[in-house]
Amino acid sequence: MKKAYHLGNCTTCQAILSETKLDKKGFTLQEIKSEKITPAQLDEMKKMAGSYEALFSRRALKYKALGLKDKNLTEREYRNYILEEYTFLKRPVVIAGQQIFVGSEKKTVAALKEAVGVE
Repeated sequence: MKKAYHLGNCTTCQAILSETKLDKKGFTLQEIKSEKITPAQLDEMKKMAGSYEALFSRRALKYKALGLKDKNLTEREYRNYILEEYTFLKRPVVIAGQQIFVGSEKKTVAALKEAVGVE
């Protein structure tokens, strides 16, 4: 599978997609605000990433607004929050075959570039 989950108005996502040219490399791009992630898609991401927590963004504005930073969330709660609110998905999430790349950390982006053949 070659798929990228991103947010259209996120400049970080735009920069990563531009640098990696995933759209020209046969990847399907899913803009998660207009096309919500399905439970099956999220479960597949979790299988590859190891946990829902690994897919959860603590940078989302609602994270502090809902007081989640003071709670000890379970895997089920991470899953539910991501499905309820697209901003809780750490972005971008790129699935390249059997590999998954989650988020925008430099080392993650570097590994993604290497995996898709971008210098």
